[in-house]
Amino acid sequence: MLQLPQEVPAPQTRLVELPGRGVTRVWDCAGPPGAPVLMLIHGVTVTAELNWVKVLAPLSRHFRVVAMDLRGHGDGIAVGWRFRLEDCADDVAALAKVLGIGGFVAVGYSMGGMIAQLVWRRHGPTVSGLVLCATARNVLGSPAEKLAALTLPSAAAAIRWNPLLQPVSAEILGLTLLGPVGDPATAAWVRAQLRRTPLGTALSAVQAVSEFTSHSWISQVDVPAAVVVTTQDRIVPPGRQRKLAAAIPGASVHELAADHAVCITAPQVFAQVLLQACWSVTSAPLAQPMSAG
Repeated sequence: MLQLPQEVPAPQTRLVELPGRGVTRVWDCAGPPGAPVLMLIHGVTVTAELNWVKVLAPLSRHFRVVAMDLRGHGDGIAVGWRFRLEDCADDVAALAKVLGIGGFVAVGYSMGGMIAQLVWRRHGPTVSGLVLCATARNVLGSPAEKLAALTLPSAAAAIRWNPLLQPVSAEILGLTLLGPVGDPATAAWVRAQLRRTPLGTALSAVQAVSEFTSHSWISQVDVPAAVVVTTQDRIVPPGRQRKLAAAIPGASVHELAADHAVCITAPQVFAQVLLQACWSVTSAPLAQPMSAG
């Protein structure tokens, strides 16, 4: 059994300026000396804190861990008229440069998994591995999804142009995407975090997700990759997650019997599988059984 240190320094959070891009909030856990670096990329409507804070401690026992608020989300860089996944990918690379990180594993959840794919495509030399969680090559496929892609732009535009709607948050949309959160204290925390993202930004981000596809190039990935499949996912069908894994040469698959909100509702369970996935793309040794707590 792998013996884990009991004490982990508390994660540090601060605002960081990305030259020429803007200011964003960053969570940074030092990890062991010389440890590989994980750059955590969160999903749509949520914040870095909501998506990742409950798994920072187990991850930072083995890795340096960095997570940022994506543009338009939480304390992220302000968004103009259009949310672009490519801009987010470039923000991740810019943050690594500011922090003096020469290479990192891009770890993405849901929309963040799509952004992680783009980080590899646009900034390949800086990416040493990919860990893609609850995500896919694309989310289009059914008539209902295509109809949603057609109606989202007008909804987002209506919110931007109506002063009465602009203060509205992404709370309802986020709760719809996350699904039920049973624990009352956790549910209250989730709602508070979701209220930090404007609804207009969230709708624009969902539109960007609906337009994303890596179908034509994901097979060119040339770094170690792992795919965490949430097998009870109602938002990103498990079949699409497995197709993503099958399209990446040599990608390992790490299945988790949970839905799309597992990173929030069952972080201890998620952390165990996520650690295995991160170990599989780095030189850190695998150990079983192991503890994430």
